[in-house]
Amino acid sequence: MNQLPLTDDTVIFGLLALCLGFVFYTSSIKSGFWKKFYTFIPTVLMCYLLPAILASSGLVSEKDSNLYFIASRYLLPAALILMTLSIDLKAIANLGSKALVMFLTGTAGIVIGGPLAILIVSIFSPETVGGAGPDAVWRGLSTIAGSWIGGGANQAAMLEVFEYNPEKYGGMVLIDIVVANIWMALLLLGIGRKDKIDKWLKADNSSIEELKVKVSEHTAKIARVTSLQDFIMLLFFAFVGVGIAHFLGHHFAEFLEANFEVIRNKEKVLSSLGSKFLWMVVFATAFGIALSFTKAKNYEGAGASKIGGMFIYILVATIGMKMDLGRVLENPGLIAIGLIWISIHAGLLILVAKLIKAPYFFMAVGSQANVGGAASAPVVAAEFHPSLTSVGILLAVFGYVVGTAGAYLCALLMEVASQV
Repeated sequence: MNQLPLTDDTVIFGLLALCLGFVFYTSSIKSGFWKKFYTFIPTVLMCYLLPAILASSGLVSEKDSNLYFIASRYLLPAALILMTLSIDLKAIANLGSKALVMFLTGTAGIVIGGPLAILIVSIFSPETVGGAGPDAVWRGLSTIAGSWIGGGANQAAMLEVFEYNPEKYGGMVLIDIVVANIWMALLLLGIGRKDKIDKWLKADNSSIEELKVKVSEHTAKIARVTSLQDFIMLLFFAFVGVGIAHFLGHHFAEFLEANFEVIRNKEKVLSSLGSKFLWMVVFATAFGIALSFTKAKNYEGAGASKIGGMFIYILVATIGMKMDLGRVLENPGLIAIGLIWISIHAGLLILVAKLIKAPYFFMAVGSQANVGGAASAPVVAAEFHPSLTSVGILLAVFGYVVGTAGAYLCALLMEVASQV
């Protein structure tokens, strides 16, 4: 019989599955207490929080567990492949230039917003943006950049690449969840006034109506009852790709370190380009995009992105175990950084939407495809019309593609800003 804390990964994984099952079951209840509860508490926060409670209470030992390693090295790249294999670059282009402009504006707002927020906060509270080594605040903020450009997969990638102190990671997750959901709530409130907003923006909504028809037809075309063969093929695509990504990522990182001093020197800004994990993520994403040009993309109709999403939530639960809830509010000044950061993102979106007369739909979904990722972009899109849900997914998947590169650039800029 195991004594506390539990160290058997089989038992710990069972507890994590229990946590995820509890959260998703209760969040599916559409009446009574749980409906009210999840109105205020995001599902993803609970998926972080329950495993964190298990670890912080001493029930399980994260330090003796290999679950995070398995989730980050095997399930994360598999999720990236499954969530990008259905991306239709032509369809994204066909959404119209305004949709892409608003999405990329949202990305740019996150990339420049992070370093600008650090510079602003450093004026009146330099200690808030300080720290050295694994405790450097910019390293922690890089995980928020990953989350706000791509999603949970890119967030985990930034945590691994920039090696932020896992014990302080809970504070970053708190900022991510709280600030992102405040912004999402504001966007949802705006949907009820979208006609007035579009009138102020002088936007033409005819393209939105065309999108409703096209997306509905595409969704109906690929949907099917999933068979065992479909699941085996998804297993094939995902984990053959994981093997290739690990092989190429490992050797490419070694090649860079062997041939470039700026990468070999760990004191240099670009040294993290020698990370085997980073290149594994890059090659996994590239493999998924390559599959999107083949008939493999039709496996989205068999639930490819749903399986990828399940892998992401397992990863989320293992990351949750790394939190020390006693240290979550150790640096409350970081919330100010988050609020300033998202305000820069929002301000840039509003400015560009006004300049190019983009519909509020493109602004809201373009923003959430960055900040909320695949978890909330479809939710916001569906609030406009149920048939537009997959548009949110499409842009969110595009976010996974640019997420790693965008978050990496943002992290480098934040490192420079924190040293000014």
